[in-house]
This record gives sequence, structure tokens and C-alpha cells, in this order.
Amino acid sequence: MANKVGEKKWSKLPLLGGIVLGGVFTVALVLASGFMVETTNTDQFCISCHEMKPFQKAWTNSVHGGQNPQGFAAQCVDCHLPHGNFLEYLTTKAITGTGDVIAHFTVDVKNFDWAANTKINRPHFTFDSACLHCHHNLTPPGLSSGGFIAHRAYLRGEANRMCSECHPHVGHKDMLGTADEFFKKM
Repeated sequence: MANKVGEKKWSKLPLLGGIVLGGVFTVALVLASGFMVETTNTDQFCISCHEMKPFQKAWTNSVHGGQNPQGFAAQCVDCHLPHGNFLEYLTTKAITGTGDVIAHFTVDVKNFDWAANTKINRPHFTFDSACLHCHHNLTPPGLSSGGFIAHRAYLRGEANRMCSECHPHVGHKDMLGTADEFFKKM
């Protein structure tokens, strides 16, 4: 009977070891994931790909790139990832990042039709939740009557449009011209 008691004690050891190793692995994964999310949230990471350089230049020349009285500069992820639901944010980040990596290796950026891509895919690149994260007051003092009417309809849910459809060029000043000039030099 002494052997059976000893055997039971030893049979729990692998289970306990597995739980400890699983816990250590989980903590390491969470910390590494947090580090990766933060690292890939930087503009420096986004422009590490050559084809993003003209878009970064157009952004730095825009109101959203710091050319405003406050000197505030939005980051790439501030506009190009959804705000609110963390799971949606991470999922969109993973899908977008994967698509960017694939495009980096498969797209001929010099001959790519950036204008058509922008027009077709703008709603997939910029999120209303991102705009509304910073622009809480859509009817500020001094807004034109047309802007007031359009924003009021949007706030009531009567407008079937996204922010980027009415404001297509606010994030990047002369984006297409900057991209054309950049890619011609390649």
C-alpha cells in the first residue's frame, strides 16, 4: 500500500509541471503579444516599408500630421484601425498587416494605380470610429450650414456615408501627387 501512495504522489507531478509550464508560456505569450502590438502601432514601423514613405510625407504635411495650431499629430493606427472593440481592433490589425506584407512582396508599386485603389478601398483604410474618437463634436461653432446639415444627418443615422467619403483627403495632403512623384523617381 505504501507503493500506491507514492505512485499517486508522483502521478500528479507531471500535471502540476504542465500547469506551471502552461502558466509561464501564457504569461510570456501575453507579454510578447503586448510588445508586438505596441511595436507595430508606431509610425516608424509603418514606414519601414519603402512604399509607405510617400504616404508618410503626405501625412506629415497635413493637418492630421501635425500641421495644425495645436501641433497634434495622429498616428497611422489612430485613423487606419477601428476604435472601440479591442477584438475588432486586433483582428483588423492582423488582417491589414497580413495584407500589407503580401502586397509588399507582390505589388509593383511603381506601376500600381494608387488613385483607383484609394477611391475603391478608402472605406476599408479609414474607420468612422477612428474619426469620431478625436472628433467628438461634429457641429462645432463656425461650421458652415452645409456642414451642419450633413453632420446632423450623419448623427441621426440618416446619411449612408462614411466620414472619409465626404472628407477624402484630410489625412494626407496631396497624397496621390506625392506618391506619383515618389514612385516616378524609382
